This record gives sequence, C-alpha cells and structure tokens, in this order.
Amino acid sequence: MNVFDFHANALDGAPLDLSRYRGKVLLIVNTASECAFTPQFAGLEALYRQFHARGLEVLGFPCNQFRGQEPLDEAGIGAFCERNYGVSFPMFAKIDVNGADAHPLYRHLKSEARGLMGTQSIKWNFTKFLVAPDGSVVKRYAPKTTPEQIAGDIEALLGR
Repeated sequence: MNVFDFHANALDGAPLDLSRYRGKVLLIVNTASECAFTPQFAGLEALYRQFHARGLEVLGFPCNQFRGQEPLDEAGIGAFCERNYGVSFPMFAKIDVNGADAHPLYRHLKSEARGLMGTQSIKWNFTKFLVAPDGSVVKRYAPKTTPEQIAGDIEALLGR
C-alpha cells in the first residue's frame, strides 16, 4: 500500500480519493487552530505557493486530540485558515491521528515513518510527513520543524 490507496473527506464532507494526487509530492500535516504551532499555516501556504506549480500539494488534516486545540467545526476551520493565513491548499475534515479511531491514512503514515526513538504515535499538532510522487513516505518531521526547514527536501523530490 501507499498513500494513494487511501480516501479522506474534504472540509465540505465530500469523499476524496487520494489517488488524485498521484505523481505529486505531498506534505501531509495534522493541524489545529489554537496551537502554539498554528502560525505554521503561513509557512505551509508559502511552500504551497512556491512549489505548487512544480507538483507540490500540501494536505491539512485538522485534529482535536491534543488538548482540544481544534474546537472548530469544518466550516469554522475553513474560515479560520482562509481569514488568518490565506490558506489555499486542500484541507480535510477533522480526524483522529492516534488511538483506535485513527484515520487509516495516519496509521499508514506512522508505520512508514516512525518518530523519535522509533515511536509511532503522533506527539502533537503540526507533525509533517513528506511523500514522494510514487506515494512512498520519505520523511517525518516534528511539530517544531518549520515549513521553511522542509523546503530543501521538497526541492530535492521535485527535482527527481
């Protein structure tokens, strides 16, 4: 299996087959609107604008599993992201990233790219996964890793 074998719901509830992104470099991020890392939305949008024409897609997956830092519903999430950070990259419906109800995509991401000391669980909001155009998971980044710090890795994948 690879990332393109999964489905997720868009913010409007419409099901999306991730195979629509086949051949693209993906940066998949679990997000929240009330987190200390929330300002990373600006950097994620900057990456999207810089590299989208060359094949990058940033995919945001809101999650409320970390101290309730995503209390908004899907409509509120979309409005917040657009109003405060000009987000134009695809955002999806709120999901769980850990536990029994973790979204299957996140189960896959965590098994393919483990965290610090080999852990699988997502530790906090704004954990990022870089995915190659063939759907393989290339790298996992900690929440404190800024989008700007990932630009070189994206550039390298786009240059393949």
